Amino acid sequence: MPTEGQITEPVTTPAVPGPPASPSAEPIIEAVGLGRDFVLSEGPFLRRTRRTVSAVRDVTFTVQPGEIVGYLGPNGAGKSSTMKMLTGILTPSAGSVRVAGTNPSRQRTRLAREIGVVFGQRTTLWWDLPLRDSLTLTRHLYRVPADAHAERLAELTGLLELEPFLDTPVRQLSLGQRMRGDLTAALLHAPRLLVLDEPTIGLDVVSKSTIREFLLKVNRERGTTILITTHDLGDVERLCDRVMVIDKGRLAFDGDLPELRATVPTPRVLVVDLVAPAPAIQVSGATTVRVEGPRQWLELADNPARVVAEVTREQEVADLTLREPDIEGVVSALYRGTVPADNTRA
Repeated sequence: MPTEGQITEPVTTPAVPGPPASPSAEPIIEAVGLGRDFVLSEGPFLRRTRRTVSAVRDVTFTVQPGEIVGYLGPNGAGKSSTMKMLTGILTPSAGSVRVAGTNPSRQRTRLAREIGVVFGQRTTLWWDLPLRDSLTLTRHLYRVPADAHAERLAELTGLLELEPFLDTPVRQLSLGQRMRGDLTAALLHAPRLLVLDEPTIGLDVVSKSTIREFLLKVNRERGTTILITTHDLGDVERLCDRVMVIDKGRLAFDGDLPELRATVPTPRVLVVDLVAPAPAIQVSGATTVRVEGPRQWLELADNPARVVAEVTREQEVADLTLREPDIEGVVSALYRGTVPADNTRA
C-alpha cells in the first residue's frame, strides 16, 4: 500500500471489478494465538535497560467473507499492532495469521491485490497532485486495466460525490473530501477486504453519514468484507454486524451488539415526563438518578412494565421513554473490567 508521495512494489496481476463475493467456507481473516512483543530501551544512555512489552497476546478470531466487524479498544490496547500484523506491516512474535489466503508479512505483494487500507490520520494520496492524478497513479500501482479503472472510478466518484473535486490538489481538499478520496483509492482495484482505521475521525455529521452509507452499500452490493477500528461508536451502531473488543493486548469480547449489551451490566433507563415538577419518584425496582424540572431519569433493576405501571399509578405522567443502554456506556463498562474475559469466540 503506498504512503504519501511514494510508490511501493508494483502488483503484477490485474484486478478487475467483479460481482459481489460469493459465500465461502474459508475465512478471509484467520488469526490463531496471535501475539506481538516490542523491546523497549529505558534509562540513562550508558546504563540503559531493556524490557519486553506484549502489545498483543494470544488473540484468536476469524472473519468470514461479507462481514462488517468493529475492532474496538482503548488507546494502547493493541488495536493498531493487530491491524499492522493483518496488513503485513508487522511480523507476529507468536501465533499465525492468514488474510485472504496469504501470509501477510511474507506475501505483501499478493496481499495488496486483495485488500484496501484507509488510515484516518494519514492519507495514501499524493499531496500536491490533483485528486484525479492521484487516482490515476493508484491505477498504475495496482495495474488495473484502463477500462475497468474508468468504470470503477465513475461509480465510486458518483457514490461519494467527488466529481467537483477531482481536479483539486489533495492538499486543498477538506478532511471529509480527502477521506472520500482515500476510500476511492482503496477500492479502485476491487479488494475483497477493506481495512479502516478511524475512517470518520474529525469529520462533521454530514460527512460521517455519507461515508457510513457508502460503506454499507459497498458491503451489500459488492460483498466487500470490512474490518474497522474506531472510537466513534456511532460507526459501530450503524455499520457493524459484529464487535471485537481488545484490552491490554487480549481479546475481551467477540459477539454482536445485543450480546454485548446483554453481557455488560448497564441498566436500562426510564425517562419520565411529569405534568408538573415533583420530588424524586420513589418506586420499587428503580432508582431515580436525575431530576430536571418535570423530567426524571430512573435506572431500572426490575421488569420495566411493572415499574411503568407503578409510576403511572402514583404520578401524573405526560410521557414515558424507555432507553436501552447505549453502546458507549456498554463499551466503557467493558474497558473498566466489568465483563469476564472469556466472552469470545474463535
